[in-house]
Amino acid sequence: MKKAFLLLAAALVISALLFSPAYAADRFKITRVYDGDTVQAEAPGVVIYIMLVGIDAPEVGNQVHKEGQPYGKEARDFLSRMILNKTVEVVGYGVAPYPHDNIIGVIYLQGKNINLEMVKKGFAEVQETNLPKGLDIRPYVEAEKAARSSKKGMWSLGSRYMSPRAWRVKHMGAQNEVECK
Repeated sequence: MKKAFLLLAAALVISALLFSPAYAADRFKITRVYDGDTVQAEAPGVVIYIMLVGIDAPEVGNQVHKEGQPYGKEARDFLSRMILNKTVEVVGYGVAPYPHDNIIGVIYLQGKNINLEMVKKGFAEVQETNLPKGLDIRPYVEAEKAARSSKKGMWSLGSRYMSPRAWRVKHMGAQNEVECK
């Protein structure tokens, strides 16, 4: 009985994130930060994976590409300091396609847009393609312009900067532009 209740509660929370208007938010505790734009979050009986919508952060190293991209670890660490083990609000905008199947969303901590903070600090660039309906990308674009002109974070690399998407194509053979379902 308890297991059935937990499964029903999990289904309701995930449904609320996926099928509610973009302004609906649910509260989760961030339990893991994978990189500068992907996290794991939990609520009672539910574990979800979230890709921060509207941004693309430098890639961190893995078993194949040990070093990763410049500023990848810094982006992950900055995101961790902001939200790891904290309760946040997640505004869902859909689901990334297979093999990810992550929630695509904006994370808010005490009313602050964390996705936007990543761009402001120079730890993510704006992802302007395949945006979900209802997401206003303009504040992100303005934040990126300011970060670039101030040479914050990854923008300090100047001409040596390579976008995360280009880096994935070059180093991982990936062409994984995320589209919203």
